[in-house]
Amino acid sequence: MLELFRSLPGTAVSTAGPEAPAGFEGASFAIYDPDGDLPPQRQQPFATVLVRDAPGWDVESRLDRDGAFRINVGVGSRRYAELLGHPPAEHAGHRDDYDYAAEDVLLPHPMYAAQGWVAVVRPGPRTSDLLRRLVADAHAAAVARWQRRRS
Repeated sequence: MLELFRSLPGTAVSTAGPEAPAGFEGASFAIYDPDGDLPPQRQQPFATVLVRDAPGWDVESRLDRDGAFRINVGVGSRRYAELLGHPPAEHAGHRDDYDYAAEDVLLPHPMYAAQGWVAVVRPGPRTSDLLRRLVADAHAAAVARWQRRRS
């Protein structure tokens, strides 16, 4: 998936090193920054890859299993509702409907569903094409946000 992120024009991919908070080392972030000059406080990723649990914060995907990782994509409120059947603001009432450790299944992001983020643990044949489209759409939305801010 990192290859897909890197193939998107103007996208910077950063990967957290050992200095990152516990559980976030090895996490990768796709940020639209075509000029490479966004200050850190403006670097909002449109997609991420996590490779381990963040103890005390984000453990529901059980990324401590061999080979487990999770792709996360900011799809926005409208698309989230189309994909999951309820708006992001109502996610709390649907938490028990999901197994956040299920593999190759489109899920609400376990921590950021209310912000319109979705996730897939260990993508495979059921979700790969959809995930590629969602990442491309999230990139297009990031481009549009960047252009609005520059004008």
